[in-house]
Amino acid sequence: MKYDDKKQTYFTYRGEVLEPTVSPVVAEYPLQLIVNGREIATLIGSPHDLRFLVAGFLRLQGFISSLQDFEIFSVCEEFGTANVRIKGELPERLKPVLTSGCGTGITFTLPEVKNTDVTTSMHPLRRSPQQIFTLMHELTNKADQYRSHGGIHSAAIGRNGTLLLYAEDLGRHNTFDRIAGEALFKGIDLTGAELVTSGRVSTEMVAKASLMGISVIASRTSPTDMAIKLCDQAGICLIGYLRAGSFTVYSHPEVIEEFSERDKIDGITGVILAGGASRRMGSNKALLEVEGNTIIARIYRTLSGLFHEVIIVTDSPQDYDFLPCRKAPDIYSNFGSIAGLHSALTHSSTVNTFVTACDMPFLDQSIIRYLCHLQQKENFEATIPYSEGGQEPLHGVYSSVCKEIFEGAIESGERKVVDILKKINLREVRYDEVRSIGGHAASFLNVNTPEEYEGIK
Repeated sequence: MKYDDKKQTYFTYRGEVLEPTVSPVVAEYPLQLIVNGREIATLIGSPHDLRFLVAGFLRLQGFISSLQDFEIFSVCEEFGTANVRIKGELPERLKPVLTSGCGTGITFTLPEVKNTDVTTSMHPLRRSPQQIFTLMHELTNKADQYRSHGGIHSAAIGRNGTLLLYAEDLGRHNTFDRIAGEALFKGIDLTGAELVTSGRVSTEMVAKASLMGISVIASRTSPTDMAIKLCDQAGICLIGYLRAGSFTVYSHPEVIEEFSERDKIDGITGVILAGGASRRMGSNKALLEVEGNTIIARIYRTLSGLFHEVIIVTDSPQDYDFLPCRKAPDIYSNFGSIAGLHSALTHSSTVNTFVTACDMPFLDQSIIRYLCHLQQKENFEATIPYSEGGQEPLHGVYSSVCKEIFEGAIESGERKVVDILKKINLREVRYDEVRSIGGHAASFLNVNTPEEYEGIK
């Protein structure tokens, strides 16, 4: 029943960027308690010394007073079940009791949340870090204004950094209930809102947030491991340790926009195609290092400074867990670059999409900005530059119209991108034009063989 034995990669936001980090989290363990054949509760607590937890719970409920009252006592950690038989009978109707946790009522099963496939979820609404910081600051101000004594938890709902609802209670779970109730009375739709809280985020809190339609949960402190798992399933961006200009993102980091204060290109999504087999290189060329960073990380940093969203098209998303962006699969398998272009346009949230290959470590921002400017100004179906070596279809801007063209080509068995481009209303940017804006030729340099890689190291 443990969340995951392998190390999980999270992301720490500091200095405008999300950097991968591995950090421990508090373990949360659900234990189904069966007494005399009846399931009476699910205890949610820490995973150590579970026999003590079970025995103490039953003792304080008045079901037993000594070890001699147990006829059977079995705790199975693998299945998360405690099976107990005691002398005497349980009451026919059990009163609600408190399970482990601050201020929560009885829990009979693990909370259920909607499942979201992160690889196919479309167009998540992105937030700037400043919006999250502002909302937490508003929560702190409210708490300071209303609190007359210690030991009180607080929570707030907001949109775009503006606080909408605030609640406080001695139980952190109760603050969620209060917010949900107030929203119901006032007719406020919480779908897609952000929730900030002063307390640790547990599974029950995630389940409640999911029922409210919350998209982001942020806390001053840490979440539990099971809360992270549930947020991942529910499509909720989970943030912890939010303080002093930094925070840690535990699930769905693609929701948080890096370099959000920069002058970015509106209306265009950046996409990295990382679906090639790298046969000539003999290993994944996207993961080769240039000047201390992987090639794909260099590309990602360049694009994240230019576009509001960056997507990686790949059928191996686990290879790029260290990058905090959305990963999307090919829709058509074994069709090479044309399938990558089709997937890029399918998953893009904008009318136009800049696409680049994963083996181009020296992208020039000035060239990319120029291509995007031409595409939006002249309204072609695609804008493709030329390098000294010829046409560069994997360093260009495509409109959504091209999606149907690529799909038709795939269904008819066509594979060569250069041939398919002949069917598109194309703005060709010759190399002389690229050079006239001061563009650097290295922007088109790609790495396909060990010899080429050695030449740029």
